[in-house]
Amino acid sequence: MVAAITQGIYIAVETFYQREVSTPQHNDYVFAYRITIRNDSPYTVQLLERHWHIFDSCGEWREVQGEGIVGLQPTLKPNDTHIYVSGCHLETDLGTMHGTYTFRRIVDNHEFEANIPRFELVASMRLN
Repeated sequence: MVAAITQGIYIAVETFYQREVSTPQHNDYVFAYRITIRNDSPYTVQLLERHWHIFDSCGEWREVQGEGIVGLQPTLKPNDTHIYVSGCHLETDLGTMHGTYTFRRIVDNHEFEANIPRFELVASMRLN
């Protein structure tokens, strides 16, 4: 697990290789990741957008941007936690992701970016 804190927003990431739905013979490796977001700031915030940078071990890079996370734009009061699971496909058995979430403080509408720490996507057979 990796974690980062930006302006009181704690973000932790755990990854899981999805062997049962991956098809390595077709260069399709499926990974899931669990994100924990905790609001350690004194302000209520709302997650507005996500911005991902996804890399595989062949040097392929893609960028994903959009509103919210898995169809939600959660609001977190101080000390609230939001956990969700999502995933991605890679053409290789090794890669990395990192990015940012854009948050808005409810009290003054100030928007800021919270860093999603860089994390590795590694197929379990790579670890043997």
